[in-house]
Amino acid sequence: MIQTILLKKRPKGKPTLSDFEFLKEEKDLSVQEGEILLEATYISVDPYLRGRMSDAKSYIPPFEIGKPITSGVVAKVIASKNDKFKQGDYVSGMMDWKTQQVSKGEGLLKINKDLAPLSAYLGILGMTGLTAYCGLTQIGKPQAGETLVVSGAAGAVGSVVGQIGKILGLYVVGIAGTDEKVAMLTSDFGFDHAINYNTTEDMGTALKTACPDGIDIYFDNVGGPISDAVLFNINKFARMIICGAISVYNNTEIPKSISVQPFLVKNSALMQGFIVSNYSEKFPEAMKQLSTWLAEDKLTYTETTVEGFENTPQAFLDLFEGKNKGKMIVKV
Repeated sequence: MIQTILLKKRPKGKPTLSDFEFLKEEKDLSVQEGEILLEATYISVDPYLRGRMSDAKSYIPPFEIGKPITSGVVAKVIASKNDKFKQGDYVSGMMDWKTQQVSKGEGLLKINKDLAPLSAYLGILGMTGLTAYCGLTQIGKPQAGETLVVSGAAGAVGSVVGQIGKILGLYVVGIAGTDEKVAMLTSDFGFDHAINYNTTEDMGTALKTACPDGIDIYFDNVGGPISDAVLFNINKFARMIICGAISVYNNTEIPKSISVQPFLVKNSALMQGFIVSNYSEKFPEAMKQLSTWLAEDKLTYTETTVEGFENTPQAFLDLFEGKNKGKMIVKV
């Protein structure tokens, strides 16, 4: 039996389980010349998928109603008529939310399960790590001794950004939503300081205290009032890297925010949004460096693993409740 998860309807506000549909088919898949049969092993759920569930113009086409959701997947090759892949290989890439599917192998990367756990190729050795590395190095242009602030710091990308910042000689402050996550940032990931935004009444003052020399680089994963507070503490020539805005993804109205222009002008500061594919030419360099740091134990990572293909939509919804520590992964 093959199981598939489809987008049933476009969410209004926060997604719910009713926005998804399960399809079960009693059939066996076969491969033709040049094709491979894949069995899903791990599925990545990520906040950016919420944007693709809407039909608003974006940097990537929206999901189609009645069609499978797609995201990063690690899969095992269980049959092959493609010379580039053999039975037993593991691959990663963008695939449908299906337990089994046929592919021509385009856009898939063979991965080495002996180098790192398979799930790591959806996280620190996948788009998560690439996003952290490319955003910080290409836009942030960090210099040793500078101050880096990371929002969503206990999440998949944020936790890697902070660690890279420490490797590069930065003073790193993370923002997260629970005392447990705040403790994890300093004890497990080596952040210099961490702030719980849920128990902090005045984020601007908290940032000023945590960053006595001001903020040189801000890696933004959340948007909203937290990011507004950062603006009051940026230094001249600060660089603000806009990776995500999970705090406003489910808004049904345009959020109100302070005007950023005076802060940017006064500080000759840069604010730049990005998607990781902007820096695809840097991927080989990034993968080599991330793999080296991981082998040298300079990088660590945390995963929240949900068991069962049928729980994939719920794992996605849990992202918006902050239930993940590090990368959210579904083990099929």
